[in-house]
Amino acid sequence: MKFSKKATLGLLFSITLIVAGCGQKSASDANTSSTGAGNTVPVESEVAKLNVQVSFYPMYEFTKNVAGDLADVHTLVPAGMEPHDWEPTPQDIASIEKADVLVYNGAGMESWIDQVTGSLSNASLIQVEASKGINLLEGGEHDHHHENSDGTDTHDHANESAGEAHDHDHADEATAEEHDHDHNAEAEAGHDHDYGGLDPHVWLSPALAVKEVRNIEAGLAQAAPEHAEQFKQNADAYIAQLESLDQDFKAAVTDSKRKDFITQHAAFGYLAKEYGLQQVPIAGLSPEQEPSAAQMASVIDFAKEHQVKTIFFETLVSSKVSETIASEVGAKTAVLNPIEGLTEEEIAAGMDYISVMRQNLEALKLALNE
Repeated sequence: MKFSKKATLGLLFSITLIVAGCGQKSASDANTSSTGAGNTVPVESEVAKLNVQVSFYPMYEFTKNVAGDLADVHTLVPAGMEPHDWEPTPQDIASIEKADVLVYNGAGMESWIDQVTGSLSNASLIQVEASKGINLLEGGEHDHHHENSDGTDTHDHANESAGEAHDHDHADEATAEEHDHDHNAEAEAGHDHDYGGLDPHVWLSPALAVKEVRNIEAGLAQAAPEHAEQFKQNADAYIAQLESLDQDFKAAVTDSKRKDFITQHAAFGYLAKEYGLQQVPIAGLSPEQEPSAAQMASVIDFAKEHQVKTIFFETLVSSKVSETIASEVGAKTAVLNPIEGLTEEEIAAGMDYISVMRQNLEALKLALNE
């Protein structure tokens, strides 16, 4: 018998109530010790750390850099696992139940988020939607038809307030290029794999990653206001690295020979828009989505017409489709990493968001100057 995703999650929630209830310890219990005679005495301890659960790798990287030593940060999606279709186990939901803060990307990336958080009894849980206030792209609107990098179709992300958001209504604004998102509308749409029609890959633009970091800083400060200044200092230091990365991307593409690149799935729309590039994806927003024969033919025709020499693939999914197209057009393949998770090898090598994005930058510089 095959169960629907909602039915399966509903069963998990029931199990979680039992799991979460077992072993929970109050703050007072955590700071006392038994004398063995039924009495307790206070225990001298370090400053209590926040318990922060994050959905997947980029959220971990951003949160850890803001929290520093003031929080224990745990990632729900395991290393090496593709996060688009991941769903939480009862143990994962129990971990969220006991957390102080939950950080997630939003924009439909975590299809399970509304149902899971709606089932929780932890009224004090601070929920941080890192993409809140960012103008989101409609899925597919930024593929094949980017404007040139002359400023005619770009805006200054650095000057946008992280708190400025505009709800969108697909019926009334179907032709608008960008919209902010409304979770209620997304939930009613009931999409499992199209993210409510929105592109969730915000973190791949360093300029927009700055906004996500600021949103996370605000959430942590709400959870532990006594450490707000330290969170700000940590965020400022990390944002300086992101801004340096942003400037390096801008410099790299300014005089490049070409502005288009072919990638395995449509993950790089925000990066392309930010730097005046044209993303040509083989598949859609989900890397698990199989391209149709017509889509394959279209990409092959584009590659031949524009003499594309590199077809990009990514690390957490099969590269077979990219290799097929590369073989067809006489191109080579290379990695352009959407950083949806690190492989065990990348973790062992000490890689992180900044270093992987710099690898992406070098890969793009080569491909755009062939």
